[in-house]
Amino acid sequence: MKYLGLLGFAVRRWLANWGMSTRLLLRLLRLLPSSLARFSLVRDQIHFLGNYSLAIIAVSGLFVGFVLALQGYYILQRFGTTEALGVMVTLSLVRELGPVITALLFAGRAGTSLTAEIGMMKSEEVLDYMEMTAIDPMARVMAPRFWAGVITMPILAAIFSAVGVMGGWLVGVGMIGIDAGAFWSQMQAGTDVWSDVGNGVIKSLIFGVAVSFIAVLQGYCAEPTPSGVSHATTRTVVMASLTVLALDFVLTALMFSI
Repeated sequence: MKYLGLLGFAVRRWLANWGMSTRLLLRLLRLLPSSLARFSLVRDQIHFLGNYSLAIIAVSGLFVGFVLALQGYYILQRFGTTEALGVMVTLSLVRELGPVITALLFAGRAGTSLTAEIGMMKSEEVLDYMEMTAIDPMARVMAPRFWAGVITMPILAAIFSAVGVMGGWLVGVGMIGIDAGAFWSQMQAGTDVWSDVGNGVIKSLIFGVAVSFIAVLQGYCAEPTPSGVSHATTRTVVMASLTVLALDFVLTALMFSI
């Protein structure tokens, strides 16, 4: 009976956490019109999240393009199809690596910042003070940060993919010696705007919702202590990374395998 009671308590707590998370997500989605009405708050957060994540996104995309071009050339050389290096690099980036790696880097760089910022506001009782002065902390603090993350993610993913393609071109054409015309023509002929680029954008949007919501949720639910905020930021990285990888599998199965 003791273990059955512990199991029941764990299940009830798990259901309560899921219920609270669902209500919070629905409330953030309902606050979209008010967030757009006060877009200056969202704009400031887009600058904070996007501008300070731009350097790591661009540098990472460049080196990922370098590696893709090298590895792709060695593989395609076996089959005598090195001219397809451009389309291989592009499809790998816009379909998978661009959205996924951007989401993982965004979780580690911007997601932890969101969690720590909201957690510190909670520990310093700033959120309670807002409620006492008739200011909704959801609309003033959490919704702008959530929607800024959703908007920023596809932009950063596009930058990652574009810089990665340029990195692949530098290695493939400049270092290996593949014909530049073949590189670009194969890429343009083999890449579809809607089924490839469009699905990559949809992936990045969904990843942006997931990562931003996890970051905001962990900050809101953090214990109001320094150690509680620290643990919340760690949970943000772990949960967001696992969620992105799981969603990537599901979305890839739905988009490209059916």
